[in-house]
Amino acid sequence: MRYELPKEELLYSGHIACPGCGASLSMRYALQALGKKTMVVIPACCWSNVAGFFPSSSLKVPILHTVFEAAAITASGVKKGLVARGIEDVQVMAWAGDGGTFDIGLQALSGCAERNDDIIYVCYDNEAYMNTGIQRSSATPLLSWSTTTPNPAFKDTPKKDIMEIMAAHRIPYAATVSPAFPEYFLTKMRKTRETKGLRFIHILSSCPPGWKFPSELSVKIARLAVETKIFPLYEIENGRKYTLTIQPRGLPVIEYLKLQGRFSHLTPKDIQTIQENVDEEWEMLMAKIQLKRKRR
Repeated sequence: MRYELPKEELLYSGHIACPGCGASLSMRYALQALGKKTMVVIPACCWSNVAGFFPSSSLKVPILHTVFEAAAITASGVKKGLVARGIEDVQVMAWAGDGGTFDIGLQALSGCAERNDDIIYVCYDNEAYMNTGIQRSSATPLLSWSTTTPNPAFKDTPKKDIMEIMAAHRIPYAATVSPAFPEYFLTKMRKTRETKGLRFIHILSSCPPGWKFPSELSVKIARLAVETKIFPLYEIENGRKYTLTIQPRGLPVIEYLKLQGRFSHLTPKDIQTIQENVDEEWEMLMAKIQLKRKRR
């Protein structure tokens, strides 16, 4: 797959994201796909800081900061305001972390999805409240360490399935993407630009300080998440049509877990538990994809 990138960068160099931040690389790709006619709405999250403090900005497009729980509804209001002024060719993108999506912002996101508001909602998921100290969120993986799940009480529940929650709203388009697979990332973001209604993009955003790994491994770990089936790349259209983007190699989950300090406490039994959970989730996803094929 080939994808020609615009020559102009819409993310300035010199921003204050951590070295190896998956979310900063993801923002770069997203804006390259969407183009200059984009407005970004950012709630409280890591990107509240990375975007820059007034009057500075790390982006070459307009930014509106909003409160933790209101990314979706603020983006919806911005879009409706633009349309009321006769400006209909600007994409409005909410850009929120997992805390502001899976947890605090879920109600507003659900409302926008039910109304099918014409916005792009992107969740860059680094699997904890990283901006305020690596606290557990409902996106934190099973048996993972965080500052609020210390030894011996590591997180004992699986990660919330945000894609299935969005699919249940029957929105036009939802997809998972990874900065380790830029060609598919850009293709899916381009597809959101050409689709009307609520579009939801879920990014697994590798986080060196929160996941406890050297920054130079960020893309490798993001790739391993896909290749081990921990974070499959797929898309859902109208809540029913499931399509797998890339067939993973099916590596054992230990290849992903062993590189991260947040999993350094795991026993062989713990690793087996995680492997079984991943295998079960993969089987359920494949069943939905096969169901789509049978309907043809």
